Amino acid sequence: MGKADDILTGSCLCGAVTFEIETPTSYCCHCHCSNCRRAHGAAFVTWLGFDDEDFRLTSNPDDLVNYHTDTGATRSFCRKCGTTLFYKSPRWEGENNVALGNVHGEADRVPEHHMYVDHKAKWHQITDSLPQKGGETGEEPKARPS
Repeated sequence: MGKADDILTGSCLCGAVTFEIETPTSYCCHCHCSNCRRAHGAAFVTWLGFDDEDFRLTSNPDDLVNYHTDTGATRSFCRKCGTTLFYKSPRWEGENNVALGNVHGEADRVPEHHMYVDHKAKWHQITDSLPQKGGETGEEPKARPS
């Protein structure tokens, strides 16, 4: 880890998996893709992105389990309590993500946009004014519904 502006800390629900992230982080967004929705059992998940080099696992690595998806991504969770923690995709080389709800205290940024809105849960309505992205990549700007 290099020189940090600040260090974010976090953990899973039971505290077996703990981590540190140097700021500044890269981005923060709400993801509505079906894989994130199923992995978290929620309408969407809020990810905080950061560079791999700015991350340090501060607990026993054996408590972190990796699930490799059919898209080549890795979703990591706690072996003891099942908390979904991290997401890493070959699509964004050198980047990692933590589910924002697992960060202790305030992060250095707030959600900036919604992505994969074309895949959002039909029973959920986006009611904030954040930009929405979708399309084939999940990251193409979308016009807000009137």
